[in-house]
Amino acid sequence: MDYTKIPSDEVVEKVVVSLKTRNINAIVVNTKEEALEKIKELIPAGGSVMNGSSTTLNEIGFVDYLKAGGHGWSNVHEQILNEKDPTKKARLRKESVLADYFLGSVHAITEDGQLVIASASGSQIPSYAFTSDNVVWVAGVQKIVPTLDAAMARIRDHVVPLEDARTKKIGYPGTAWARTLIIEQEIMPNRHLTIVLVKEKLGF
Repeated sequence: MDYTKIPSDEVVEKVVVSLKTRNINAIVVNTKEEALEKIKELIPAGGSVMNGSSTTLNEIGFVDYLKAGGHGWSNVHEQILNEKDPTKKARLRKESVLADYFLGSVHAITEDGQLVIASASGSQIPSYAFTSDNVVWVAGVQKIVPTLDAAMARIRDHVVPLEDARTKKIGYPGTAWARTLIIEQEIMPNRHLTIVLVKEKLGF
């Protein structure tokens, strides 16, 4: 199966409708540049922001934008990196799941609106599932698959091998598919889940 193919507009629209029935807001943009501008609109000045490791966020320029400052947000990731005490740094990492806005991506999106995230450490899962009131994902529409079974196959056959190669290239021993989060719907009235769907191939 070609996991890099851009689906038709009809399929993308079906996904948008399916997501909304699950209380997940879906925004469709054409380019990665538009995706970054949309994120800037979604996060108000003064909000605390944390992000998970994401090739997609790198590709749209979000990580560089966050590092550069000038956005008016509280950069939780920067606070962690600047802490020199190992014990305090570890605690800050755990507390980062309480950020007002947590950003990342997903690894597969079913046509029925289920979101599937694979993880090695699971560090992003608490925020995605519960702790952050606002979650913003960015995903290329090539991640859309017909079914949940197809989503699992996409992760196994496409995402994990590419992520394993990426981590080895930068000096790590590789990756492991150790945890999986499937988001069926949002039922908590105080939480706002948003996915920005980009009509480009982004991430794995």
